Amino acid sequence: MADGVGGAELVSVAGYGAADRLFDGATVLCDGAMGTMLYARGVFINRCYDELNLSQPELVREIHAEYLQAGAEVVETNTFGGNRFRLGQHGLQDQVRAINVAGVKLARECVNQIREKQACEAFVAGSIGPLGVRLEPLGKVGLEEAQEAFAEQIRALIEGGPGVGVDLLIVETMTSLTEAEQAILAARSVAPGVRVVVMMTVDEDGNCLDGASAETAAIKLTEWGADAVGCNCSAGPATVLSVIERMRPVTTLPLAAMPNAGIPRAVEGRTIYLTSPEYMASFTRKLVKAGASIVGGCCGTTPSYTRAMKSSLRALGAMEGGIEVMQRDGTQKAASQKESKIVPPLLAERSKIGSMVAAGEFVTMVEIVPPKGIDCSKELDGAMQMHRLGVDAINVPDSPRASARMSAQSLCVQIQQHVGIETILHYTCRDRNVLSIQSDLLGASSIGLKNILCLTGDPPKLGNYPNATAVFDVDAIGLVNVVRNLNYGLDIGNNSIGESTGFSIAVAANPGVQDMDQEVRRFAFKVEAGAEYAITQPVFDMRVLEEFLRRIEGFRIPVIAGIWPLTSLRNAEFMKNDLRVSMPDEIMARMATALTPEAGRLEGVKIAQEMLAEARPMVQGVQVSAPFGRYGVAADVLGLAEVEVV
Repeated sequence: MADGVGGAELVSVAGYGAADRLFDGATVLCDGAMGTMLYARGVFINRCYDELNLSQPELVREIHAEYLQAGAEVVETNTFGGNRFRLGQHGLQDQVRAINVAGVKLARECVNQIREKQACEAFVAGSIGPLGVRLEPLGKVGLEEAQEAFAEQIRALIEGGPGVGVDLLIVETMTSLTEAEQAILAARSVAPGVRVVVMMTVDEDGNCLDGASAETAAIKLTEWGADAVGCNCSAGPATVLSVIERMRPVTTLPLAAMPNAGIPRAVEGRTIYLTSPEYMASFTRKLVKAGASIVGGCCGTTPSYTRAMKSSLRALGAMEGGIEVMQRDGTQKAASQKESKIVPPLLAERSKIGSMVAAGEFVTMVEIVPPKGIDCSKELDGAMQMHRLGVDAINVPDSPRASARMSAQSLCVQIQQHVGIETILHYTCRDRNVLSIQSDLLGASSIGLKNILCLTGDPPKLGNYPNATAVFDVDAIGLVNVVRNLNYGLDIGNNSIGESTGFSIAVAANPGVQDMDQEVRRFAFKVEAGAEYAITQPVFDMRVLEEFLRRIEGFRIPVIAGIWPLTSLRNAEFMKNDLRVSMPDEIMARMATALTPEAGRLEGVKIAQEMLAEARPMVQGVQVSAPFGRYGVAADVLGLAEVEVV
């Protein structure tokens, strides 16, 4: 035996050829997040998750089994932080070997079990994360010391050789190329025959956190001896896709892509990833077409994501022509079949609104909120009034602000049947799982509803039943994907439903939100998922609308501006403070001068009229709300739309 790093014994690695097929260009699906699953099971984030291999092995084993049952072909050991530096933060620096060996054993048991029960091949990958310390010259840890720390972990991961230790190594979430190099050197010294996948994590611009470009990372990692290179975690699937597209032309190695489920958000004290499994699945196809052959999930992903990604990959493999896959040499390879033989009608043929949007005509809509009881005669009268005035469509919100009201779908049907005006159904993800969503949408199409506004939905805590359970199986982006699939005659499992649902697909936009970068990113995702036009939240500041339209120029779809006629100063204060709508001080001052209810209504109508006139040249339509069911106010705003305001 030769000496390894720091005088360590070189481990025999003969017989690792079984994992070679993972690197021959065929698409391979890896598992998703381990930490997310442990956290969901009540393990506090201040625990050492790697140590659970020793203290709670059944918990770790269950998670591995769930990923394998969901379709993963590769499971990573629960050893992301299994190096002496990270374990030392918990006083476990002497447990490196024990924790890593136990992690491999748990994953191996699950893989062997799935092989026996389902007669399918699966592999164990040793997860190696960053050391969690700064290396020289920025930190106190020397390069040789870092290399030895990686070698110590790798020796434990491959202990026992092929079939007992790991089948391959995945060095992931590397923030620095220098640190990634030390991990590769350690692997090549201790385990020269074991395949090594190395993935960097990047910022929102697609650059490594040490400043290196994606292209430089791919070139350097290739030179240093990685067997596959790529990107994981980061700012979600769109960012990782851009990195894969940049890496493909500069390396012939297999590419690995394992994005997290978008940027996490804090909701009621918990960290929530709102990107849906369906959205991740749609990007899985894009990643493969861009050249990635090793795909999986990172933070925020669960077995439901793995299952959706598996379904997406099966659909990709069954396509009939027209789908191009980027090869290692930069050339394109077409897959064999199309995803669906059903092509939805053109947008202009799906509905009146779709026709107007497609033709570039200016669309007028009025929002009518469903009643809290079973009598909707007032709402039907309001719709009839709007129809007589020539309004093009009625928008019907879906339990706005999480209030309990008549179903939007029911009111839409009654308006179309009794009034004859077209409706736009607001549809939220708050209250429904993916089964209910599909059932509702299939039913909506069958009874003549053809326009869907896809929304995530307000959380229940905003409504009159704050303890109600929220579902959020998908968010608005995932919902757009579901509706688009149905338009192509496919359910979320890519099974045929026989014909297209023929929906026009609208999404919401909030030009006045504080985090404009996030709003623009999500809007881009919605467009990518299949959105065909957008309806904004109420706009009171044209500068905000102009800035939003400028930011989305690269992926602009028709935008319909929301207009809300204020009724009083209190109403304006509510919009500004409770709903966080961007409200200029001059509008607040104008409403403050209205000393009577009638004066407040008139001033609100005048402001709304001004907003409409100013927005008209910039947008493709307007949605006017009828505050507190006052449809005459909406009529006044629209009746003044053609009058020049001085």
